[in-house]
Amino acid sequence: MRELTVLSVDADERERDATRDALAAGSDVVDAASVAEASDALDAGSVDCVVTDYDLPDGTGLDVAARVRETTPDTPVILFTDASPARIDTARRGDVVVEYLPRDMPDARESLARLVGNVVSERTQVGYPLPTAEDERLAALEQYDRPGLEAAEAFDRLTTLARRHFGVNVAFVGLVDAHEERFLACAGADWETLSRENSMCTHTILRDDLMVVEDTHADDRFADNDRLDELDIRAYAGVPLETPRGATIGAFCLTHDEPRQFSEDELATLRLFAAEAMDQLELRRRLNETATAERGETVEGNADGGGDGP
Repeated sequence: MRELTVLSVDADERERDATRDALAAGSDVVDAASVAEASDALDAGSVDCVVTDYDLPDGTGLDVAARVRETTPDTPVILFTDASPARIDTARRGDVVVEYLPRDMPDARESLARLVGNVVSERTQVGYPLPTAEDERLAALEQYDRPGLEAAEAFDRLTTLARRHFGVNVAFVGLVDAHEERFLACAGADWETLSRENSMCTHTILRDDLMVVEDTHADDRFADNDRLDELDIRAYAGVPLETPRGATIGAFCLTHDEPRQFSEDELATLRLFAAEAMDQLELRRRLNETATAERGETVEGNADGGGDGP
């Protein structure tokens, strides 16, 4: 089993040393004393787990967690601190989920070592990062992922236009369900589904805004993904498809077979394509809802003896 890399963030050098000693068996511990240093460490290399104090010179442990979510959303973060839950300001970082372990509990560092092992193991078993409200997201997806929707010509037109406009190999609209991504339209390729652990959109749906990967081979999340190489994906830009109630159900994406950059103007236009795709999905949801209600009214009327009977 390979050695884990753990980032320990604490302004107190003695506390960092004690954490390093506790995690010494099986872990390479990287130190940081502030949010800024933690950000530099995250940019410098891959990290399996982050252990951070709450009070830091230039922010809080939740700021560190937020930075982790920007880089590798599935990396577990443990808030290992003397700060009580009542003192932790979750209002400013309400979207950041962390494990909480009080440092003043008995045998705290022994518990920390076990917790690090557990959260890293759980991450490996899942195989891909999950949104914090995954059950709610999947419930929302059911309202839009309807049989026959993939035949909608509007999505074919949108992806064809996007592919030509951006000069990329592939443009697609994908919905991400519990285990795979299903492509509603895919200009430039004949993809139908892709397992969620291989899909880049698995990471896009975790974000509030678009995700850009200029070169998959230079990104730790995708460098070893053989399926992306098989599909000739080296560059990617994707915008989450968010419902009016805030659930992210998929993405509007571009891929290319060579590394490439996307300008700010291009990304602004990509957002417009995604907004149009989501509008089309919402329109079809409403039409389906209306049709279902009308069918229900007809059945109810017949059951009550209504209509033009003999």
